[in-house]
Amino acid sequence: MLEQQPENLQFYIKKLATEALQKSDPSAWFEVLYSKAKGDTAQIPWAKLAPHPYLQDWFTSHEPFASGQKALVIGCGLGDDAQALASLGFEVTAFDISPTAIAWCQKRFPNSTVNYIVADLLAIPSQWHQAFNFVFECRNIQALPLNVRYEVISSVASLVAPSDTLLLITRVRDTEAEPDGPPWALSNSELAQFENLGLCQVEQLMFLESGQIDVKQVRIEYRRPNSLSK
Repeated sequence: MLEQQPENLQFYIKKLATEALQKSDPSAWFEVLYSKAKGDTAQIPWAKLAPHPYLQDWFTSHEPFASGQKALVIGCGLGDDAQALASLGFEVTAFDISPTAIAWCQKRFPNSTVNYIVADLLAIPSQWHQAFNFVFECRNIQALPLNVRYEVISSVASLVAPSDTLLLITRVRDTEAEPDGPPWALSNSELAQFENLGLCQVEQLMFLESGQIDVKQVRIEYRRPNSLSK
């Protein structure tokens, strides 16, 4: 693939996502994007080659987690967030639907302790149900269309163990009207689904994306209550 400039890359991604929707396979475009990039990180717009700054910021203001707790990174991309969690002592599983992305992670971090695997957020393994102490979801829900949103949010929520944490980073929108995407920013009612599914919101921070002052994002910490507590 010829190198795409930012505006052309956005148009290209929208074309891939539209084609995937027409084939009723809304996440198929990720593998196309990664494979056609042929190792060029500039062709992956979310590949910053560093952990997300608002993930790092969250950990600086929270008590250290016990070593060996299980963490899951959803849609891990090129692996920087997963590596950051591993460096903090987590036992990390990181998955992406794109085999090319997972192979790319393994090439970048050949001696990593992270378990990088190919998996589909819309068909998560049954053994992952409420299995993780820390779940990190960054901008994957917004990359999938509204007709699968409830299913995707349900999958994300189901991963969090009792008494444990989901950290969510996503774009948000002020209206319930369907946005033009991708990305398809989340509405208040869509965010409310997490609490309807049994998670409790602990903290919310709103921020603006660097270089895009009109793009509102949130970082939300959720916790699943201990079902044994009264």
